[in-house]
Amino acid sequence: MSVLHRFRLRRRGGWAQSPVLWVMGVACLVEVCLHASRYRVPPPPRELDAPFYSSCQEPATDGPRENAAIVMLARNEEADKAARSVRSIDDKFNRWFQYPIVFLNDEPWTDDFVRQLNATTSAPTFFENVPKAQWTFPSWMDKDAARTSIKDQGDAGILYAGKETYHHMCRFFSGSFYTIEALKKYKWYWRLEPDVEFSCAITYDPFLEMARHKKIYGFTISLWEEKRTCPSLFREVSDWKAAQDIPDTTLWKASVDASWMPWPFRSLLSWFSHRDAAGDGWNLCHYWSNFEIADLDFFRGQKYQDLYQHLEHSGGFYYERWGDAAVHSLAVNMLAEPQQVHHFADFGYRHDWYYQCPANAPGGQLPESQTLNDAQSRWADEIPGGAGCRCDCDGRTNRNHASYCLHKLKAPNTADRPWSTWLLSFVF
Repeated sequence: MSVLHRFRLRRRGGWAQSPVLWVMGVACLVEVCLHASRYRVPPPPRELDAPFYSSCQEPATDGPRENAAIVMLARNEEADKAARSVRSIDDKFNRWFQYPIVFLNDEPWTDDFVRQLNATTSAPTFFENVPKAQWTFPSWMDKDAARTSIKDQGDAGILYAGKETYHHMCRFFSGSFYTIEALKKYKWYWRLEPDVEFSCAITYDPFLEMARHKKIYGFTISLWEEKRTCPSLFREVSDWKAAQDIPDTTLWKASVDASWMPWPFRSLLSWFSHRDAAGDGWNLCHYWSNFEIADLDFFRGQKYQDLYQHLEHSGGFYYERWGDAAVHSLAVNMLAEPQQVHHFADFGYRHDWYYQCPANAPGGQLPESQTLNDAQSRWADEIPGGAGCRCDCDGRTNRNHASYCLHKLKAPNTADRPWSTWLLSFVF
């Protein structure tokens, strides 16, 4: 048999018969599985984030209060939308608890706005202005280059990225918002946007419960971030995290999709967007920050402010369109423990097209309560498993958006893991 013929047989016998290739293949598979296991989020020994209450409560109208405020950033021309939001939160919550409402604007308030909003609520109101230095480009930045980048982003069709004031807003809410004079006296805040709607009665004090349960951040809706708004954000945050030697929390692991590329090729993926230096990716899931109830001291803390300064000097708030929701989410998931984050599953909430609508708790609507009846005497059907109080939305449709991110970000706090979330982890 010729040498050439033997070579052809060897090739025809296939690479599958090569023990070296088999060993290499198995080794790669084992290495990839071990690497992926580093980001596994184990089920907690118990539920760490149940609703504070799963039925209506008699509002404690004369009970203790936390040092807290409801905060809205708005413009004079948004008076009608702002009034709708304030009227909604007043009807469903603040009529009983009377927390002050702080309105922020980067321009002087008009008399018409002040008059209309004061007529909407009986709670104390304060109309403040954002300091000019906090609503502009950083002093060190080349403003012409930044404006050119903003125009290019807008021309490329990146969501809101062509609006200079939107970049200012994201920068403001990501950093200096927490330290401005108007909010210095408060420990807690509830962020309220113009044109939102609350569809369930909130008959307990969420600030009080957040403090009592040692929570620092609360949310209602979680979504995917728009990919093109922040291609370098995750790399900047993860590089800072590594430089500070901050260990992975289970919340951080829930934000990361481990790469299935074997070593040593995995690190090559770091050249792509939304990847860390090791090549692992951010799944883009974030807490939708137009609603958040949070401890201001967390964001005023040294760690968060150091992170913000790092991000500030990278220029990404202008050369890209980093959103405050993504910044908050990555920071919370890096610096907080899972039991410190709360999902307000019992709150009915709508902003723009997206909503969360809990079902009403059977037998928990307190029909005999005169206090609640004075505010609302009709509500949607009660459904087994519901946690809402007098919700007037249809609880049979709990939300009108994909639940993947909600389940991913709640995974460190619950053993309830829908199979679809596990499956979609391989897709996204």
